[in-house]
Amino acid sequence: MSEIIYHFGDGIYFNITNACPCKCVFCIRDRAKAVGDAKNLFHETQPDFAQIKAAVDTFDFKDCRNIVFCGYGEPTCAYDALIKTAAYLRQKGDFHLRLNTNGLSDLINGRPTAKEIAQHFDSVSVSMNAPDSDGFDAITRNPYPKKAFGAMLQFAKEVKDFGCDVRLSVVDVIGEEKVEQCRKIAEKLGVRFVCRGYDKGRT
Repeated sequence: MSEIIYHFGDGIYFNITNACPCKCVFCIRDRAKAVGDAKNLFHETQPDFAQIKAAVDTFDFKDCRNIVFCGYGEPTCAYDALIKTAAYLRQKGDFHLRLNTNGLSDLINGRPTAKEIAQHFDSVSVSMNAPDSDGFDAITRNPYPKKAFGAMLQFAKEVKDFGCDVRLSVVDVIGEEKVEQCRKIAEKLGVRFVCRGYDKGRT
């Protein structure tokens, strides 16, 4: 049985979908079927909000207040469930809610989503992973060539402008030069920057 909620590092993670428009060359899903204390993060069928709500109601959050929507898929592929779950968690406790995303929500959902996401989340971590459009397309193998990189940066900027704490992240395997190029782009956008170690996973 797959897990919807699991512990990873010092946070509690929500795995609400396995769907993702990208096929990143270094995707952790190609390495293992789970991370953290989860045993299996591959759903046989995508959980609906009722199932996610039931998982929330039975999960022991103890003293942990850091909740991250990430899992083994792109959370904005289950956009309605994502927003409903975030709103429900606000009713349950004083949590810090973070969304880990590829930043392509507007393309995935065919409409602007940054404002609503900023209203429900405290912070958003956007996977950048390349300093230009061609590099981004090559790494993510997304279905929106020539459009995805610009959409990702625009999404990050808009979420920040709507008052959310935003960071752009890269994985260290892209090389020091590209890491620094990405860092400069983040600085120009006025958002934080994080270089993650590939072996540590997506935290």
